[in-house]
Amino acid sequence: MINKKISGIKIPKYITVSIALATVLILSVLSAVTFGTVQISIPYVYSVIIYEIMRIDSLSEFAEGPIRDIIWLIRLPRIFLAATIGAGLSVCGIVMQAIVKNPLADPYILGVSSGASLGAVVAIILGIGVTFGPNYVGIMALIGAFSVSMLVLIVSNIGSRANSIKLLLSGFSISAVCSAFTSFIVFYSQDRNAMQTAMFWIMGSLSGARWDTNIIVFLVTIFGIVFFQTQSRMLNMMLLGDEVSITLGTDLHKYRIMYLLVASAMIGFIVFSSGVIGFVGLIIPHFVRMFFGTDHMKVIPVSALVGAIFMIWADVLSRTIMSATELPIGILVSMIGAPCFVYMLVKSSYGFGGVR
Repeated sequence: MINKKISGIKIPKYITVSIALATVLILSVLSAVTFGTVQISIPYVYSVIIYEIMRIDSLSEFAEGPIRDIIWLIRLPRIFLAATIGAGLSVCGIVMQAIVKNPLADPYILGVSSGASLGAVVAIILGIGVTFGPNYVGIMALIGAFSVSMLVLIVSNIGSRANSIKLLLSGFSISAVCSAFTSFIVFYSQDRNAMQTAMFWIMGSLSGARWDTNIIVFLVTIFGIVFFQTQSRMLNMMLLGDEVSITLGTDLHKYRIMYLLVASAMIGFIVFSSGVIGFVGLIIPHFVRMFFGTDHMKVIPVSALVGAIFMIWADVLSRTIMSATELPIGILVSMIGAPCFVYMLVKSSYGFGGVR
């Protein structure tokens, strides 16, 4: 392992990189908030932020007004949510790839996205769940995502205990069923506005970011990342397979179920806040493993930071690349992610599960 030596103390390379990435993340937040379709002077932007954080009386002139609302209630919540989602999806992608021992797995591999999409479409087009209040679409998506995750666990344990192959096949099957029902509802809908709303939500958007919901998503995501960081050794063992782990005296079944529940909760809250955003949880883990190998102790923190930075700038592009409207961030991420993923597979040697 390459180490950096400072004052006689050797610092692991991944810690040095993590500190550097954390600095880049902070700078990205400070830079991204100055971008938008509305041109606002940089001193004004930072004056609003400083006042809202520190409540300095000399800056009270920035306490209200449409410009203040754009900065504090629209741009910053989006950036905060983008960073949270990027970190959460990246870590969930790592975990899912370890659970099913498949480098092509992403956070939605077990039908979570299909369940969330079905929940959202049922809410938007059929009006089910309106009693939940103004966030009923997101709540129904959360219920759909988590319900499908539970169903996958139940189906994969029928007949014999779940393993990586049974989880993968169960996820694909139930995902196909949910997608079929979603398409059926959209196809027979007579409300074009509802159809457009449903499709926009399915393609992913951060336009609904608000501080109150952001905090909840952030806390769930941080808890999940910290939890999985403490489980690095067990995730490493999952890459070796069930047979090897049993010979080492560890039964992976209960850990696999526990990790799926935690990851599903994270993904459910992410979908609740932003809709379905693909490829982040697929390309970021691959990119990080190219430099740090497969040790989850290193891969998890670095991937979380890289994912957060990536999503911040993806959001900036999605809201500035087209002057008249906002490009759904899910489309933009897929347009960037797919070619990058193909390039990494073709041009780079890549290791997964200890095999290169």
